[in-house]
Amino acid sequence: MKSKFDKALSVVALSVLGAIGSVQAAPVYEIVNIEDFDLKGNVDGTSRGYALAVNANNELVGVSKGKKKLSVDDEDEDDVIDVEDGIAPEEAIVYSVFLPIVANNFTFTAEENDPESPWSPNFYSINGTTPPTEVDDEGELVVNSVDTYFYGMNDSEVKVGSYTAPEKTIDYEGTDEDQEFWYYRDFELRGVAVTADGTEIELVPSYETYVREEDDFVVELGGWSAAAAVNNNNLVAGYASTDIIEYSAGRIDDCIDASQNEDAEFPVPVEICVQADQYPSNGTRNISYQTRAHVWQIEADNTIPEDNIVELPLGLTPDEDSTLNYIAQGLGINNDGVVVGRSHTYRNGKEDDLYQDAAYWQKDSNGDYQYNWIDPDIFSDTVYSSIAYDINDNGIVIGSLQKYISGYLREKFFYYDINDPGAEIVIPDDFQDGISDLTSKPKSINNAGQVVGNIEVTYDKDKPRPKAAFLFNMNDNEFININDNLTCESKGYEQDEDGNWSRHPIEVIDGDGSILTYGSEFYVVEANSINEEGTIVGTAFVRKPVYQYDTDGNLILGENGTPLFEIDGNGDPVTSFLTRMVVLKPAAGNQEACTESDLVEDEPYERKGAASWAWLFSLPLLWLRRRKAN
Repeated sequence: MKSKFDKALSVVALSVLGAIGSVQAAPVYEIVNIEDFDLKGNVDGTSRGYALAVNANNELVGVSKGKKKLSVDDEDEDDVIDVEDGIAPEEAIVYSVFLPIVANNFTFTAEENDPESPWSPNFYSINGTTPPTEVDDEGELVVNSVDTYFYGMNDSEVKVGSYTAPEKTIDYEGTDEDQEFWYYRDFELRGVAVTADGTEIELVPSYETYVREEDDFVVELGGWSAAAAVNNNNLVAGYASTDIIEYSAGRIDDCIDASQNEDAEFPVPVEICVQADQYPSNGTRNISYQTRAHVWQIEADNTIPEDNIVELPLGLTPDEDSTLNYIAQGLGINNDGVVVGRSHTYRNGKEDDLYQDAAYWQKDSNGDYQYNWIDPDIFSDTVYSSIAYDINDNGIVIGSLQKYISGYLREKFFYYDINDPGAEIVIPDDFQDGISDLTSKPKSINNAGQVVGNIEVTYDKDKPRPKAAFLFNMNDNEFININDNLTCESKGYEQDEDGNWSRHPIEVIDGDGSILTYGSEFYVVEANSINEEGTIVGTAFVRKPVYQYDTDGNLILGENGTPLFEIDGNGDPVTSFLTRMVVLKPAAGNQEACTESDLVEDEPYERKGAASWAWLFSLPLLWLRRRKAN
């Protein structure tokens, strides 16, 4: 009997087993960052990895998240053990002015021509960040407070993204005797461009300082900005704060007044009060900014003069007394400098029809950027929002819109030709004729008209719908689940001498000394970028067994000092999935996609006898949390 997957991703796991099926005429792909039936797909010391952009040189940028627990609770012993073979708890990251700021997002690069290991994620430091496994001279972990993000990269290795400011402290004054400091930082999000020689160019927003008019009290907020994409002319597209909304100004005034309250026994410094409002609470922030799309032109000397910073027009002209928050964002750019993204706009010029819609900004004959609305309303009923993510050099925009389909609010992929004066958005068929109710989101398009993104793969309306990476070819309207066009090796199978395929068995040592076996498996869940030769990067699931941990999130060790795995009623390891960076390339030669006829039935999981202690000396090290009570 096969194991039953009863963890959070079990719905996805079951859909993966059923996804091996029909093969279409699209290119066959293989995952090229597999090593020892595992994915090289995250920075050491983190649990998850995501590849976000690939250039023409087969170089990519990505983000690794989910910092692993590296400290110990045991008072009398400090054990080290590998946790790479299973799914363990992550360090709980809580943002509070009473706690040190701990980063949870780390940038990395990878490249096909890496001399040491092709396509291995290499931690990349910006704004002084340190790797999540860095230790000081005393052997203690270095606490890094700067979160970093890479979103795009061009063919000249200019990388763009954003980061946070490092932690600062103020001596605590209050009633808690155990509290030594308040913690804050100068800004929450700041755009950055990093050139090939490592020069970091900070993209400072035009609005970062609040001045209260009645008393000229100055508060440094930092504002916010982000760089989302860069073309091969080193023109960066993104967005930045240009003002603050009225409600947020009121919150800052309250912070100023509280800090100057002479009757308060322990006034809270204005920096701390503002920081508390800058942190997200229940998914929202109490300080919000007017945000506009921007472009920044990097010069040959790796600078961005003030004249090279252009705020792109909003899709409407707000009333002078308006207190609403209007947002526009640049998210993609082509080599002609056309920017795509989204903006608030009045549909058809009607002020009671305020929506946030897909847009593009293009230079006119005078060299000035003009806003262009992409009308999403090709239906008789309402489209609630739309957004554009990318544009190729042929002027084809890709994006998605939200509307009700069969009674449910769904997101659907569309494309649009800016060079056709009579163009309307086109929603291509996916897995059925006509518009399905499967949510789909495109992320990248190349000049050959190949689009990649993600799409739901089940039609059940009452359960969570798992997603898969898709590839759409505009030239023949072929839309495929990329997993249906993978080689068998890229799904975790291996071939025996008779030519039969079966899942490669992975063996792990349990806390009681037994060896547990489960089948390897990979499933591509999102495709985020495709280059001109068809290399695709994104995110895949890799199957891992699940560790046991207590109610405090601490790993539980067995009698032999190794972690205990979750075991089902049949004595088999409970498995689930972790996200990893994935790189796919068109398969060489005449390789065919893996079909059901290629495969043999999986053997039941086996539970073997005690393991050799030699295993322990060949494994990476990570600090453990606690031992199981005898």
